[in-house]
Amino acid sequence: MEKIRAKKAFGQNFLVDDSVLTRIVDCVDPTAADAILEVGPGRGALTRHLVASGARFLAVEWDRDLLPLLNAEFGNLPNVEIGHGDILRVDLRQLLSRAPEQKWKVAANLPYNISSQVLFKFLECCDRFDRLVLMLQKEVGDRLVAPPNCKDYGALTVLLRLHFDICREFLVKPGCFRPVPKVDSCVLRFTPLAAPRVEVGDEDLFRRIVKGAFNQRRKTLLNSLRGAGLETSDDEVQSALEACDIDPKRRGETLSLDEFAALSRRLCAGKNLA
Repeated sequence: MEKIRAKKAFGQNFLVDDSVLTRIVDCVDPTAADAILEVGPGRGALTRHLVASGARFLAVEWDRDLLPLLNAEFGNLPNVEIGHGDILRVDLRQLLSRAPEQKWKVAANLPYNISSQVLFKFLECCDRFDRLVLMLQKEVGDRLVAPPNCKDYGALTVLLRLHFDICREFLVKPGCFRPVPKVDSCVLRFTPLAAPRVEVGDEDLFRRIVKGAFNQRRKTLLNSLRGAGLETSDDEVQSALEACDIDPKRRGETLSLDEFAALSRRLCAGKNLA
């Protein structure tokens, strides 16, 4: 495939290390019975391995300059579809409806500047996935597997943990990419759970609680939740915290998933009784 210079505007760093590619393919474990979505195939280094499995394959690429090259190499294969689009703007659920009877495997080398936004988008369709194998900046990966009460632990950690088992597979050094980034990367595998890890009552309310709790990390939990759009009074929030044996003076980063879920259930029950 013709070489195309990476574009900084797209956050492109092309993976060029064959041993890393092989390890990613092993994590995806593609078979002819699979449906696979690749986000940002770039110059097709990983694509070549995935389409060789015979799986139903769909790639979404935002850089128009890469589309002719991808179509020239893969476009005539009967199991392959190459599409143009911004993964943050496409209707992902509609995209995945191309194989409505299957759950999808996802492979992606996510640009560092949009990785959290893409993860939130995947979260909205978690029921459509079999597994996701994602390359992320190491700093982001550290956040996703972080325990409570540390600086890396955040809203995305809690929200993803509700629906996925997350495993860090291996680290990837900067020299494996062109151009060479300034940071380490890591490959994570996300395995969707058959049901949420814990009952939260109302998931929209749960998400507002979690995001609100981390919105201003230095504030106490009670103060943070005031601006979370919960449509409850301070007294109701304080009462719910106390009922869950959660000190209102704690900070959001100290709460476990179970504690967030208990608070969500309590506030949800209060709304239903009102």
